[in-house]
Amino acid sequence: MRRKLQWPTVLLVAVVATAACVAAASASKQADPVKIGLITKTETNPFFVKMRLGAQAQAKRYGAQLMTAAGKFDSDNASQVAAIENMVAAGVKGILITPGNTKAIVPAIEKARSKGVLVIALDTPTDPQTASDALFATDNFKAGLLIGRYAKSVMKGKTPVIAALDTAPGVTVGVLRHNGFLVGFGDKGSAKNSEYISDSRVVCSGDTEGDQVKGQTVMENCLTKNPDINLVYTINEPAAAGAYQALKKAGKEKGVTIVSVDGGCAGVRNVKAGVIAATSQQYPLKMAALGVQAVVKYAKTGKKVSGYTDTGVTLITGKPQSGVPSKNLAFGLANCWG
Repeated sequence: MRRKLQWPTVLLVAVVATAACVAAASASKQADPVKIGLITKTETNPFFVKMRLGAQAQAKRYGAQLMTAAGKFDSDNASQVAAIENMVAAGVKGILITPGNTKAIVPAIEKARSKGVLVIALDTPTDPQTASDALFATDNFKAGLLIGRYAKSVMKGKTPVIAALDTAPGVTVGVLRHNGFLVGFGDKGSAKNSEYISDSRVVCSGDTEGDQVKGQTVMENCLTKNPDINLVYTINEPAAAGAYQALKKAGKEKGVTIVSVDGGCAGVRNVKAGVIAATSQQYPLKMAALGVQAVVKYAKTGKKVSGYTDTGVTLITGKPQSGVPSKNLAFGLANCWG
């Protein structure tokens, strides 16, 4: 004859079973990898390629899952907005982004943050900077300032006739570098994030979107406008390479100083070859690594990173100038990327 289970026994069995289910569900949830989004301006620029590789390596280290996306060109806001929406829908805990259009991207970022997603800007600040939770980036004004001071020293005794190869409208990093360069060169103008300084010594300027082919086209147009250009500021090293090709085609490459920003391996080799006189080196691997670490910490503890973290910048040149702090080519090649 079977013995019937008493109610206390039945209740105990039910409680144990429920607890086991809860524990199993909790363990499963903890085992799910942290999802992190990375959105860069483009997929092809060596700077962003290295940033993506750095983020992938760091995500692997922490057992996180990295989703990536990019614009079709530097200022492609529509693609970046779509990427944010897709990543939020996929359940990311944080998004790392190099905004292509620093103002237009703000509503999409604010929407993601309202849903509990940590948003960190890398390399390029949003406008306003407070639209993102945090910023991990080069001090882009300082990057411009360094090459401006260098150019001023090199051009001593010469009347500067300047061409400025910028990026695209609505990109804060472009304004900061451009204005930093001019302030370093001795301009007393305002250094607002959203407005280019007006300087009569800049006889020609144009938007390159950081692209070598477009850089060459802008430089060719500038030489047509004023063949006496003797100093070229470029937003980055691909644009600088394009400017050099235009100068070489016109037979003017030996009489013009080119300064730039990035510090990629191709760019540092161009400094060594004399194509670029000096470049301000930045560190995308550090930006990506810090970003992934911050999202993982947020996922585990709920603590958000905030404010601006300067990831460093160093002037690299083979021809140092007195009073302008710089590092040599050996340092540049040891710390370059791409």
